[in-house]
Amino acid sequence: MIYIIDYNAGNLRSVQKAVENCGAAARITSAPDDLKKADKVIFPGVGAFGHAMEAVEEFGFVEAICRFIDSGKPFLGICLGMQLMLEASEESPGVTGLSLFKGAVRRFAKNIKVPHLGWNQVRHVGTCPLWENIPDSSYFYFAHSYFIDPENRHVVVGETDYFGAVPVAIHFDNVFGLQFHPEKSQQLGLRILKNFVNL
Repeated sequence: MIYIIDYNAGNLRSVQKAVENCGAAARITSAPDDLKKADKVIFPGVGAFGHAMEAVEEFGFVEAICRFIDSGKPFLGICLGMQLMLEASEESPGVTGLSLFKGAVRRFAKNIKVPHLGWNQVRHVGTCPLWENIPDSSYFYFAHSYFIDPENRHVVVGETDYFGAVPVAIHFDNVFGLQFHPEKSQQLGLRILKNFVNL
């Protein structure tokens, strides 16, 4: 069973339907204890870093997420869900993220059009199980105004070109993160989710 974390920050049903389309059982949950029985967890999200992190804490998911990751089972953050895995964000100064990765979330430069919205190519810059049967420089759907800036660049496995190279996919051990929305990226997006299901 794949559990999708519900903390009032995302279109969870589209993620659930996409995972089910990949042949897996998926359940949306706002109960942290459900993660104890999960085989895999997806942590999606849209919205503001500070409000989302506050909700994650109020729902009691911080400890549950860390405990699940420590179990070694696959964990996937999507869009804001990935950004929350870092330590902080320029969107919400003073708010501490989950700190699974050292680094911060940055805003695009003021002279760059935001949000970065629509289809863009993702270049593989490292090996990652999610890239299986995904051609390099395939197009995926983006909708974001901030981007991740991890201290350890070795965790970056995908980049896109948006007025320069931008990290958009990370992987370390059993933790994965995607800035783009696989659930909105047609067949190749489903292929990525299928790769996650197959882990």
